[in-house]
This record gives sequence, C-alpha cells and structure tokens, in this order.
Amino acid sequence: MDNESWACSSVEKDLTRVVSKLEQLHENAAADIGDIATQMSELVEVLSRAEQLVTTLNSSTQVSQDDPMGDGVSMQVETEPTAPQRLTERQVESVRNAIARCNERVQKLSTEHRDLHGSISKIGKAIDRNFSADFSSTMRVDVLQDEENLMLLNKAIAKHYCRQGMDDVARTLIRESKMSPEHAQDVFDSEREFADIYGIWVKIQKRDLTDALKWAKMYSQQLSDRHSLIEFRLHRMRFMQLVSYGLDSQREAISYARLNFKKFAVRYEHEIANLMASFIYLPSGLENSPYKHFMGQEMWTELSFIFLKDACQLLGISKNSALSVVVNAGCTALPALLNIKQVMQSRQVLGMWNGCDELPIEIDLQPEFRFHSIFACPILRQQTSEDNPPKKLTCGHVISNDALHKLSVGHILKCPYCPVEQNAEEAVRIYF
Repeated sequence: MDNESWACSSVEKDLTRVVSKLEQLHENAAADIGDIATQMSELVEVLSRAEQLVTTLNSSTQVSQDDPMGDGVSMQVETEPTAPQRLTERQVESVRNAIARCNERVQKLSTEHRDLHGSISKIGKAIDRNFSADFSSTMRVDVLQDEENLMLLNKAIAKHYCRQGMDDVARTLIRESKMSPEHAQDVFDSEREFADIYGIWVKIQKRDLTDALKWAKMYSQQLSDRHSLIEFRLHRMRFMQLVSYGLDSQREAISYARLNFKKFAVRYEHEIANLMASFIYLPSGLENSPYKHFMGQEMWTELSFIFLKDACQLLGISKNSALSVVVNAGCTALPALLNIKQVMQSRQVLGMWNGCDELPIEIDLQPEFRFHSIFACPILRQQTSEDNPPKKLTCGHVISNDALHKLSVGHILKCPYCPVEQNAEEAVRIYF
C-alpha cells in the first residue's frame, strides 16, 4: 500500500460502496418520482372527465322557463333532487390502478432509503473499528521517563524546527527543556545546511530563482558530475519567466539565453531550440501558446521539489527530518500493531510483546523509510545485521557471514546454489 494506511483504505472502501448506492438511489428515485407524477396526472385527468360528465347531466335536467304549450300559462314543475352521479366502473378501476402504482413506488423508495440509512450507519462503525482511540497499548510510556531519551526527543523536535527555518521556536524549546549547550549547538550545526536549502525551496515556490541560481552556480561542477538536471531546469524556468514579461523583456531574455545556455548546447540542443521558438508568441502572449504551462504553479512546485531532492543528495543530507520519518513510519505501522495487539489479547499471549527492540510482526514500510540492509540470508533464514553482514561469493550468490562460516570447511566453500568450489576468504561484504 502507498502512503495510505490500511485503516484508511478499509474505511474508504466502505464509503465508496455507500456513495455508489447513493448515486443509484438518486437515479432510481428520480425515475420513480417521475412515474408517480405521471400517474397523478392521469388520475387528475380521469377525475376531470368525470366532473365534466356530471355537470353536463345536471344541466340537461333543468326545466326550461319557456312555455312549451305556447299559451302563456305559467307552469311550475316540482322535481325530486337528482342523485349524485357516480364514476363509471372503468373510471373507478383507473383510479384504483393509479393509486396502487403510486403506493408501490412510494413503498419502493421507502425501502431503498431504509437500506441506504443502514449502510451509512455502518460507516461510523467502520471508523470506530479501524481507528482506535486507545493507542497506549502500542507504546512504551516508560521510555520517556529516562532523562537521556527525553533529551533525544527534544533534540529531534528542535532539529525539525530548525530545518523549517523556525530558529526562534527551536531556541525556545532548547531553553525550556534545559538542553545542554553542547546538544543545543549540535542542533543548529547539523541542520544549518538543510535550513539554507529549505529557504531556497520556499523561494522557488514563490517564483524567486535568485538564490537557487546562485546555489546551482556554486555547485555546478558537482551537479554536472552527477548528471543532475536541476541547473538547466532553473535556467530554463528563468528564461521562460523573462519571456513571459512580454516584448519589453525580449532583449533581456535573449541575452540571458546566450550567457547561460551555452554550456548545455550539446546535451539539450533540441529543447533549447524549442525554447527559442517561444518568441513567436510574444505579440499574442504566452498564455495563448503551447508554452503556457510554464506559467502554471505546478511547474514551479515540481521544480522546487526537484531542487530539494538533488540538493539533499549532493550534500548527503536527508530531505526529511528524523522526527517526520519516525511519525510517518509510526502512522504506517500503527494499524498493524493495533490488530496484532487485539489478537494477542484475545489469545492471552501478551508475553510475546515484551518491549524489546523487535516487534512481534514484520511491517512492510515504504522504501523512503529504509535506512539499513533488509537482506535475509536464504540459508539460515535470518536478517543480516552489522554483526552478521551479507557476503558475496565469487560465483555471485549472496549469503550471510554466519552461513559462510558454517558452510566452510577450512578455506574451502562450496556454494549452496551452484557446485562451484571457492575460497571462503575471497567473499566480500556488500551493502544494499
């Protein structure tokens, strides 16, 4: 799994299922409500026709006030009240069918809504199940009772602040934790190089390349030896920045290209030629050209992170503080630790987790969290260490140092994977 923890992934799967159900319910509800509206319209039409029929029948029963005999004699006819007209059997059947279909659609909507409500309530249970509020079972509080360990923790936090350029916060922590002058000086000395790099990184994201270009010029030869792309990309971005200013900066952009692209002419000949073509679009503006992506913040953010990575590799420093590495690795391992803790509690085998340096299970961390060899000897099935390093045989196979000594007869060693006999002393230590 990538940067997402197992618990987040589990909850996300449940949430995706609920969202899918909600979208399906929305489509079904729209169709059902449309059907109900149609049925109601038909019902209103049936009742309207029935009302018109009743009105017509009542009008035909009225007595004409004109004399039918033509003799001028006024006649008054008494009639019994007309019985209320009833709907025909066919109309009644239509009304009943319409009401039944409407009730059926409403019942269906109610059932689907009830099912969705149950699925939504399970999301909360999934969160409670996967995210435990009690993390004390996976930690050793007694470790911080040691003054030396507490000092190391404060030192790691102070270094983290110092790397971010927050020297005032780091000094406050050093003062309040009563850190010794030697440790306090080590905090600033060890992180000063990264603090400078971090300041340049922030400026690149703000589209200020002045300090970055000075740094690249200072380490130009080392960057070239490492085949780094950062120096050319910084000059490329500065050139496009000048071009984006419009026709008034055209002369300055040409002068900048002649001065700084000369050393990259062989390696980046085609790309430099493409950059020069950007002058064609100056009258209409770069925002309406194929070069408009250079004006987006994404390009600047990408450039800043490439600079941070290459600069840290060149200077041999980590781009992540020790504190951030520990926190991120701990967050990745926490769901697995909580699960194994629950299993151990249910099976009453808590003695296996005795607080030693090793965890009761192996946790697969991402490559950025690996700072030592994780090679396991294929013979002894043990992970190598400083005391038991991996050794490469002359035939090319790799085994642990302990396996090398156990398989050797005098100075003669027969490879356990191929029948080549060799001198055990010719095996060399390798580093992963």
